[in-house]
Amino acid sequence: MTETTPDYIGHRARLRERFLHDGGKSMADYELIELLLTYAIPRRDVKPIAKNVVRRFGSLAGAAKASVGQLTEVNGIKENTAVLLKLIQEAARRFSWAELSDTDAPVISNWDAMIDYCRTEMSHLDVEEFRVIFLDVKFKVIGEEIMQRGTINQVAIHPREVVKMAMEKKASAVILVHNHPSGDVKPSRADVEITKQIKQALEAINIALLDHIVISKYDYASLKSMQVI
Repeated sequence: MTETTPDYIGHRARLRERFLHDGGKSMADYELIELLLTYAIPRRDVKPIAKNVVRRFGSLAGAAKASVGQLTEVNGIKENTAVLLKLIQEAARRFSWAELSDTDAPVISNWDAMIDYCRTEMSHLDVEEFRVIFLDVKFKVIGEEIMQRGTINQVAIHPREVVKMAMEKKASAVILVHNHPSGDVKPSRADVEITKQIKQALEAINIALLDHIVISKYDYASLKSMQVI
């Protein structure tokens, strides 16, 4: 009696062929996750696991941004597999940062890359986070700093902390960024007030505040575009 080849073996080969054909552009999120799982889970049909991952986290991006603990709550996902999915997030983060910072062009001419980076870093966070992106005299990105993390709907930040870090980085300009986990990117009264305070503090040492960006999962707002600063 000859041993039959499991159906999933041929299916895995077809998934790889589809990915190689167009870089995965035609594949659904669960199919990309399924292909990833084939490298972590041998000798098993991983399609049901991939579909459960999407069902739980909504998308490949949502799965990559989940914690290892959350990922391992999905039946069939062990720690090694969760680490593989987390690698996607880190690779995406480094790619978007490189797109933003590995150029001599001023950030104002590469604004889409700025927004993409902020979304990659902050759009799926469960609590508010306040970051400062530092720019040199040519408005080229030279670094960033997470200044504060807060509760689900607020974060405390002091202008002197921003000023101190800007001076340490030898920045000529900064961009403020924080996220709204609620999804509503409309700046609060507190957002507007702290922005004005930080701008005033920075101007006292000749550092420009270019913008304050509010990020959510699906949208963003620019306080400069809203003429708040």
